[in-house]
Amino acid sequence: MNLFRSVVFIAALSGLVAGLAMTALQTAFTVPLILQAETFETGGHAHVEGAPAHEDEEEAWSPEDGAERLAFTALANIVTGVGFGLLLVVASEFAGGIQGWRRGLIWGFGGFAIFTLAPGLSLPPELPAMPVADLTARQIWWVGTAAATAGGLALIVFRGSALFAMLGLALILLPHLIGAPQPPSHETAIPMDLLHRFVVAVTATNLVFWALLGALVGLIRPRFAQGLAGPQASLA
Repeated sequence: MNLFRSVVFIAALSGLVAGLAMTALQTAFTVPLILQAETFETGGHAHVEGAPAHEDEEEAWSPEDGAERLAFTALANIVTGVGFGLLLVVASEFAGGIQGWRRGLIWGFGGFAIFTLAPGLSLPPELPAMPVADLTARQIWWVGTAAATAGGLALIVFRGSALFAMLGLALILLPHLIGAPQPPSHETAIPMDLLHRFVVAVTATNLVFWALLGALVGLIRPRFAQGLAGPQASLA
């Protein structure tokens, strides 16, 4: 099996398992909260002045509750898992590859910090019926924050000097000092307790997802590395 197919296979198998696990966690913990929040959106929720309109959202197609919604959620999570798995495998190969599930956990926690924890500090997960800022602005800020956090962590971990550690920390803090895009108003019919439980649930499920993804890559990858060019060889 050539190098490219090995990388894809490792990412696909790890992403498949992690995506299915994420679906189970979401079904148990986040989906009930989303369904509860949707009652505020469809049950006479008043539009907040200055917030983006929701007329188009009411017309948009969405999967039916039950098996159809579960199937689309699982598919989206698997695709996401494979994509993040590819990023994780390729990035880790530049550092020599992940050897063992313990090192995989460390890389998984890094992915969680980059893609969930850092963006969520200033742009937390949102429930239906909540006012939101412009989508394009949020996407740009999210991508910039993830990139800055990844670069900052790389400087801290791989450069090994106080100067680079300070530069890395500054890079991590920069997007939050700039500030995430905010909606015109934060008024919402969603109870704060429901929002708090949703943020905690999303954060916790993503932590498990990334830890599992990293551990799986660490378990699977050495078997292919040994077959290719020795146990410490990189696929890159």
